[in-house]
Formats: sequence, structure tokens, C-alpha cells
Amino acid sequence: MAAITASMVAELRAKTDAPMMECKKALTEAEGDMAKAEELLRVKLGSKAGKASSRVTAEGVVTSFISGNTGALLEVNCETDFVTKNDSFLALAQAAAKLVAEHNPASIEALGALAYEQDSFGPTLEDVRKGLIGKIGENMSFRRFKRFDGAHKLASYLHGTRIGVLVEFDGDETAAKDVAMHVAAMKPVALTSADVPADLIEKERSVAAAKAAESGKPADIATKMVEGSVQKYLKEVSLFNQTFVKNDKQTVEQMLKAANTNVASFTLYVVGEGIEKKVDDFAAEVAAQVAAAKQTA
Repeated sequence: MAAITASMVAELRAKTDAPMMECKKALTEAEGDMAKAEELLRVKLGSKAGKASSRVTAEGVVTSFISGNTGALLEVNCETDFVTKNDSFLALAQAAAKLVAEHNPASIEALGALAYEQDSFGPTLEDVRKGLIGKIGENMSFRRFKRFDGAHKLASYLHGTRIGVLVEFDGDETAAKDVAMHVAAMKPVALTSADVPADLIEKERSVAAAKAAESGKPADIATKMVEGSVQKYLKEVSLFNQTFVKNDKQTVEQMLKAANTNVASFTLYVVGEGIEKKVDDFAAEVAAQVAAAKQTA
């Protein structure tokens, strides 16, 4: 049997990112054959991906891709913020955004079936995802994407990797990019008051009605209070009515008019938005382990 040296283990670890002992075991099983050992590890790492698939992915990145009037905004999730700085994970996210723009997949499943190879994994994007789960040791998933392909120009703004905005516009690109930055900061829910979803309006109306009832005001005044609160809310959450972040003397609509620019739509993604994160109670976990130990003693 070939001798397994420290340099061989280090070489395999550099290629696969697998734990050192796993690398040594694979080399031993492969009798020193580096290629065979790497293949053995890929099989083992793939099994790790299956175990990781049930773990919550509430961290991640938002990335964008634009080519002419075609573009995409995409969110990819992982378990911890540490992985969001991993070069392989970032490359996967950027490649996926480009694939969305170029191939217009109908769903996350269709996106995963597209041809793509990275880090010796493939031949599909889904195969690369599973391979990187094993290599990095964390679950990761494609959560959502939005594709754009029309007559309008596109502008994007990424605030780090956690907030991403893509805007469809006609006119001045600088003004459009300013709007994208504004959306990231102020998080409007619609272009205009008329576009605000009915369920959000009813929720705000319900809250306002409860406050008005507590005030003890006469019914006619309470009704006016409710309608005033709803109208104030509509202005606060509609893009065109918001005060522009770079000039508090203008609304976004006024800024766009001055720049002879029109915004047709926007999409805003915030990493992990709406995902319930698991909160670990370390003290409770330790207490439970101590109690279990006492019962078995």
C-alpha cells in the first residue's frame, strides 16, 4: 500500500475543502490515487448535502445581472453569514443570475436544470449547488428571482450583498440608479398609492380603526382619523410620493420629472425577508443535557 504523506493530504484538502481526516481516509481507501480519492470525497460530500437540506437558510446574498434590456435579480440563501463571503458561493450566485437572464427559466427547478459547471461539479446548476453544500458544509438554496426583458432600460443597486434593487426605466441612467438606491433605503411597496396591495391597506386601516376607537372621539371624527391615517400610510409606502433620500425638498416623482425620466417598475429583495430564523437557546440546551444525564445516572 502506498504511503499517505502529509503533503498528499494537504493537496487533497486544498482541492476539496474537505476535513483533513476525511482526506486521509479517502487517500487510504484509494491507495494513494489522488484522482480516485477526490472522487470518493465527492461521493461522501454529496451525502452530506442530503443531510444539510433540512437546515434553515436565512442568510445569503442578492445579486443582479444586466445585459442591455435583459436582466435578473436573484436571492441565494445559506445558513450563516460566514458563507456569504465564500468565493465559490458568490460565483454560484452570480452565475445563477446570468442563467436566469439568458435562459428565462420558469421556476427554481427549471433554473437548477440548466447546464453549468463549477469547482469540478456539474453538469447542471443543481449539481453544483449540491456539490458545494458538501464542500462548504452548509445548506444553500436558490430562493427567488425576477427576470426583466422588455422595451425599458435597466438599472440596479446592491447595498453590500444583502439588499438588491432592479429598476425598469426610460430616460437618465443616473436618475434611475438614484431611484434604485432610494428603494433600497426606503423600501416602498409600490410605485404609486393606487398600486399598494389591498391587503396591506386593510391591515393599516384595521390598526388605525383600533387607535381611533381608543381615542373616544365621536364616530364622524374617528372615521376621519382612520382615513387620514390610511392616506398618510399610502404616501409613505408609495415610491413616487416618498421624499427623495438625496434631496428632502423633492419627492421621487418630482426628481424624476426634473430629470425627464420615467420609472416603469422596481423589484426589491432583502436577504432572508420573511424567513423564520431558528434561534438557539444555548443555556436551555445545556440544561436539557444535564437533566438527561442525571436521569441516566
